[in-house]
Amino acid sequence: MSDDDIYTDALHAGQEPDPATGSRAPPIYQTTSYVFDDDEHAAELFALEGEPMSYADAYTGKNIYSRIMNPTTMMLENRLAKLEGGIGCMTTASGMSSLDLATFLLAESGDNIVTASALYGGTYTYFTHTASRRGIDTRFVDTLDYEGYEEAIDEDTAYLHAETIGNPALVTPDLERLADIAHDNGVPLFLDNTFATPYLCNPFDYGADLIWHSTTKWIHGSGSTIGGALVDAGGSPWDEWGYEEIAEDNPAYHGVNFAERFGDAAFTFAARARGLRDLGNQQSPFDGWATLQKLESLPLRLQRHSDNAMAVAEYLEAHPAVAWVNYPGLESHETHDNASEYLDNGYGGMITFGLAAGYEAGKRVCRETELASLVANVGDAKTLIIHPASTTHQQLTDEEQQASGVTDDLVRLSVGLEGTQDIIDDLDQAIETAS
Repeated sequence: MSDDDIYTDALHAGQEPDPATGSRAPPIYQTTSYVFDDDEHAAELFALEGEPMSYADAYTGKNIYSRIMNPTTMMLENRLAKLEGGIGCMTTASGMSSLDLATFLLAESGDNIVTASALYGGTYTYFTHTASRRGIDTRFVDTLDYEGYEEAIDEDTAYLHAETIGNPALVTPDLERLADIAHDNGVPLFLDNTFATPYLCNPFDYGADLIWHSTTKWIHGSGSTIGGALVDAGGSPWDEWGYEEIAEDNPAYHGVNFAERFGDAAFTFAARARGLRDLGNQQSPFDGWATLQKLESLPLRLQRHSDNAMAVAEYLEAHPAVAWVNYPGLESHETHDNASEYLDNGYGGMITFGLAAGYEAGKRVCRETELASLVANVGDAKTLIIHPASTTHQQLTDEEQQASGVTDDLVRLSVGLEGTQDIIDDLDQAIETAS
């Protein structure tokens, strides 16, 4: 996608003026249900006949119930699908809901998931303590150990998972190589694109089958709305790979074979009709509307986040009290070459660093900032800071923290949109005090 395309699509994709009122802004369709033309029309929709739940048109007149679809959230879904270059999208109540929605369709008791170890702490906990309660094992592989992925995948693997920019290690794996490994073993590549967003990376260009986001972060970008998204590349050979929920007669939905009925969009329709319908983890119309408003400025914001972060990373790298800095844009970063290959327009808004004074100094610097806020979120317009070892990742063992890239001294910095020098000045006084 060209720079011009993404700026235009962030404003226009998936939405037309409201056909009922002419409203140029997207309306909030705050409704649970929709009036059917007659009993035959209702029966047709519930039987998934006549291509209901279109992933191309938010105003189909084929809506069933807002747990399954809603015109407001479908505008957001269509826009995100276009920005990612996918065939369809489901928005959910949170990023974790999107991860769970995909796992619900792809994995069952006795299966396993193979994932890179550099993960958001909540994702790590989901795999180790939530999926495991359903009889699904998770095998963690060092993010850059490609032979390790090959060895970990077997006939019971449901999917291969990684993050385009690992949280908090900020490592970018070789995405094309991961896709080849997954597909050679008959499983999909499922990537968390939260830290990159479609402005910096389009994983479908490199062979990914599914993408998930916490739209709470940069896609919304103001720290006021929780949401998630699950995007389908389209065309994955679910029948060849043997995914029963998608490519066999589904007893939970009138014996529909989603792969036969919906072709390239099989996963999209299965996720909506089986996943959202039964799990009830859909995004609310208001949250979808709020996210649509912020998505319009995504390219502008991500460019500023990236530019600010690059300047701050260079400042930190030169600071005598800073022991180390992780930022994909720095040549010193271990995956700088991968990041330069797979990330466009910049390297994102996240930095991690450690102070020479260690653990206590890392905790204290988060208390001493005045501009940067000590909160658990990332991707806000405002600069945010936290010490993961004592907060977001404290539930993990020392070994698990190390595997996910969290060290005792690590400070996570989500660089905002403020004046660049103001951010640097705030860090400077905090580091001096903490050190």
